[in-house]
Amino acid sequence: MNLLDLLIAPAHAQAAGAAPQGGGLGVLLMPIALIAIMYFLMIRPQMKKQKEHRAMLEKLAVGDEVITSGGIGGVVRSLGESFVTVEIADRVEIRVQKGAIIHVLPKGTLKAA
Repeated sequence: MNLLDLLIAPAHAQAAGAAPQGGGLGVLLMPIALIAIMYFLMIRPQMKKQKEHRAMLEKLAVGDEVITSGGIGGVVRSLGESFVTVEIADRVEIRVQKGAIIHVLPKGTLKAA
């Protein structure tokens, strides 16, 4: 007996004609369980977040105070099919993609800041 036998159990030869150990349903159950866990912990929450963002963009209206993905806050002045014009200061307007709007603020938030 050497030191390696203490760390790793020595393999024992199977008897000739003996049935294999394990396998079957147990082998398939583990990958299916991992896929289910990944779905509920990663994929499903992301899909829910995308659905909420899409609904928020559909409700977007002129006069809403918004924050863009770049951190710029402003008031929506016009809406297009894929672009939004946001006023960030007096007579200073920028056009951003609709998807770049990440948050709609309550009315009066930007004036208080």
